[in-house]
Amino acid sequence: MENQISERFKILQPFLNEKQIRLLCAAEAIVLKHGGIEKVSKQTGLSRTTVSNGMKQISELSKVPSERIRKEGGGRKKAIEKDPKIIEELDKLIEPALRGEPDSALQWTSKSLRKLSEELKSRSFEVSHKLVGELLKVKGFSLQANRKTDEGKGHEDRDAQFEFIHYRLKEFQANGQPVISVDAKKKELVGNFKNNGKEWHKKGTPTQVKVYDFKSDSQGLAIPYGVYDLTNNEGWVSVGMDHDTAEFAVESIRKWWNKMGKELYKKADKLLITADGGGSNGRRNRLWKRQLQELSNELGMEIHMCHFPPGTSKWNKIEHRLFSYISQNWREKPLISYEVVVNLIASTTTKKGLTVKCELDNRKYETGKKVTESEMTNLNLEMDEFHGEWNYVIKPQK
Repeated sequence: MENQISERFKILQPFLNEKQIRLLCAAEAIVLKHGGIEKVSKQTGLSRTTVSNGMKQISELSKVPSERIRKEGGGRKKAIEKDPKIIEELDKLIEPALRGEPDSALQWTSKSLRKLSEELKSRSFEVSHKLVGELLKVKGFSLQANRKTDEGKGHEDRDAQFEFIHYRLKEFQANGQPVISVDAKKKELVGNFKNNGKEWHKKGTPTQVKVYDFKSDSQGLAIPYGVYDLTNNEGWVSVGMDHDTAEFAVESIRKWWNKMGKELYKKADKLLITADGGGSNGRRNRLWKRQLQELSNELGMEIHMCHFPPGTSKWNKIEHRLFSYISQNWREKPLISYEVVVNLIASTTTKKGLTVKCELDNRKYETGKKVTESEMTNLNLEMDEFHGEWNYVIKPQK
């Protein structure tokens, strides 16, 4: 009997961890009853204390240990292992509904797990809402609470417009046509004024700036208007010195095309622009449309326009793919001159390859220009059947 203990121990020892060895020897001692601890200790080389502790553990165990006993990978295979196309279909479902910062490690989707599961089932994929949750976690999603982002009353077709823009964008990119996101960044006083943010300095040597931000102490206003190329991750910024008007906005687009776009899109005959619904590029701005008509005539290109619905300007791609990085690049640095503003914008880069070109625009732009009904009627403008006030095409006039 004792020799059998020694033989069993030698056979099993290489496959067991410390806890398992202790419990095995304790079980042998329990079977031997009187004198079992000493005999097992002698045959295995374990101390009597170790064997005794193992016996106490066994007596205290009220249920089977929770360690895996089945070989990893055993059991019924998950649906994703049977059909890897589930991931591809899930991507198609969630991509148009994505919200939040696209460059963030965490994203969220407006579609619930059960809804996504039902939609996948309607496409002949047998998946539970729990599996959908697991797949989303693997893709970097998480369940999150509300965040204040709504700038106004939401429109009932808000999500539908997001999807419209998404598919129009994909269509243009698939055909090699340019897609840009445009907007004006916050105006900045040019001078030795405090700029938000912190940078590393030797202790006790912060940058000295003026206590008060008086316009009279400044060189003027810097008005950055940006154009972001969604396909090539490139940006153009015109820094205006006068007013943010529709003429200034379209002139910025014109400069982007002449200095960056036409070299990248030599065969393009269409241009898709996404923008928010207000300001110098607003959907109700008549001068914006008239200036786009002039640009269309000049370039000989159709200009397709998609505005974001009310209260959603923060979802415009240029906000978090260009402007946010510009703000990070010049944080804490006083914008003491227009040259500094231009250089800081032009030096903005990211690990994902963003490059930016910037130029000062010292032209004067008249405010309050009116566009007559007759001029509007003469525009070669076609409105889309789906919210033509948001989605329209301006074609070259013959």
